[in-house]
Amino acid sequence: MLIRNIRPEEKDIYNRAVIHPIQSYEWGEFRKKTGLEVERIGFFAGGKLQKAMTVTFHKLPFVNYTIGYFPKGLTPDEEQMSTLQQLAEKHRAICIKLEPAVIKELDQQHDNHPSVKFLKKYQIEEGRSLFTPFTFHLNLKLSEEELMNKMTSKARYNTRLAMKKGVKVVEDSSERGLEDYIKILEETTKRQAFYAHSPEYFRKMWQVFKDSGIMHILKASYENQVLVVWIVFVFNNVLYYPYGASSSSHREVMASNLMMWETIRFGKKHNCQLFDMWGALGLNPNPKDPWFGFHRFKRSYGGQLVESIGTYDLVYQYPMYKLYTVGDALRWKFLRLKKKFTKL
Repeated sequence: MLIRNIRPEEKDIYNRAVIHPIQSYEWGEFRKKTGLEVERIGFFAGGKLQKAMTVTFHKLPFVNYTIGYFPKGLTPDEEQMSTLQQLAEKHRAICIKLEPAVIKELDQQHDNHPSVKFLKKYQIEEGRSLFTPFTFHLNLKLSEEELMNKMTSKARYNTRLAMKKGVKVVEDSSERGLEDYIKILEETTKRQAFYAHSPEYFRKMWQVFKDSGIMHILKASYENQVLVVWIVFVFNNVLYYPYGASSSSHREVMASNLMMWETIRFGKKHNCQLFDMWGALGLNPNPKDPWFGFHRFKRSYGGQLVESIGTYDLVYQYPMYKLYTVGDALRWKFLRLKKKFTKL
């Protein structure tokens, strides 16, 4: 098998070989604009691309080392791991964080999954998740009537109420639509005291994705006021909902409920077979968890909770890795305290 870097003219065949938008060619180009080093590798047999992957490398402050990140990749195998080892040496990586797009049974122990058993042949440590291992999957091959019936009675009621009140959902994937999202996101983050990417992050994303057909911006409005804006991705017949923001105005018209329903319909119109809601809590979510409301909202639309095999750090520099994990734990402790006091 020939293993080499992907060329720009191979963008389309590369995108068909990967299975998630954050492995897309465009995502790699976007991450370059944010200052990351990006490696985009193809595995060829008989002159045809068989599989592919993108790994980003993040420089650590004060030292000449990096952390590699390989999210939503294909099932780990020998060729993939050998390539990661070479990339780690090239980029002086302390570790490469792997989060394979491999689903396991909810009641299955991680250690019993074949992919986890395979990974444990290498220098693997269970890592802190960057991408939540849980999400909801909704089957978009069902009819609209079937999808409406899968919703909870409260979600159906709120969705129909929003329709009755005159809430309208439209696509506006223009720069104006992006700025509407950024404006409402700033309000959302202040109100709920959580962290979000900077406006410049989303502007760079839009610049790369605006003509790709992957990124779409949906807006829900009431009486000419934008109340909810979502950014969704359409990639290889799967719909994704990664980013959303909502205003505190006119909460009584239930604009977010209609937004979810119209997003589902939007996915069907774009021939999507599946709706991946991008993130959720686990099997027995804590009602006090700050993300519980988002989890409950997504759950009310009838999706199936699924779990990936998790996050694993492929370690290359063990002494530095131990120092890194201690520093990272302290950093997150500080951020949680800061968030706590922000709410006071």
